[in-house]
Amino acid sequence: MRKLDRLLKLSGNEFRVLLYSCLLLNSMRLALWLLPFNVLRQKLAQISSVWVCEERPQAVSVGFIVWTVNVASRYTPGVAKCLVRALTSQLLLTRYGYAHEFHIGVAKGTANTIEAHAWIEYRDRVIVGRLTDLNRFKSLSVEGAKQ
Repeated sequence: MRKLDRLLKLSGNEFRVLLYSCLLLNSMRLALWLLPFNVLRQKLAQISSVWVCEERPQAVSVGFIVWTVNVASRYTPGVAKCLVRALTSQLLLTRYGYAHEFHIGVAKGTANTIEAHAWIEYRDRVIVGRLTDLNRFKSLSVEGAKQ
């Protein structure tokens, strides 16, 4: 019942962000399945450049954005992996004017396999994709959104 109470107490703007998170998370999963990654990144850059919040800057907190992506992840069919969560968060953080860094990293796994991970840093703190052993991943791609 507490979860429902939390949803009912959301403002219209907060509910909109939660709805965006749900829609974007599922769209990202589908887009990653249909498009080559480089094409998707180009499309997201185009969207980010025009899909900017017209309300007062930073009308929604970083913590709330992360919360909505986590909630959407829990209620999405299948598994929303780190890349999907990071891409969704990146688009929302950019929309609401937050400077952040998007990382994709790799690490050597067991039996000489390669593991990959995506995460978002905001003010030098990992806010999406935090792992206890994140330092073993070598960041291959750092993309910043500076405002």
